[in-house]
Amino acid sequence: MANTIINATDSNFETEVLKSDKPVLVDFWAPWCGPCRMLSPIIDKVNEDIGETVKIVKLDIDSNPDTPASLGVRGVPTLMVFKNGQVVGSRTGVLPETTLKDWIQSL
Repeated sequence: MANTIINATDSNFETEVLKSDKPVLVDFWAPWCGPCRMLSPIIDKVNEDIGETVKIVKLDIDSNPDTPASLGVRGVPTLMVFKNGQVVGSRTGVLPETTLKDWIQSL
């Protein structure tokens, strides 16, 4: 069974992502972003399939502007994979489910 997708904030990003004991996929998104809405069910499906091995976190850039700014997020959706508190991969835009899973697992 997959873990719950966490809604991160600027205040809990360090705890939820940087100090996580397993790899973390962060979805930087915004409510007004059409591609973000397209990506959301794909993220849900990936969580169902590999959520046991990868923590999945969503961060609304409008409500939490500090974290994306500090990480250089320039557009949404942006996906970043963190491992041991470090960014190990980053992609912008909507990815098909299999491409997204393969990318995460390759990291």
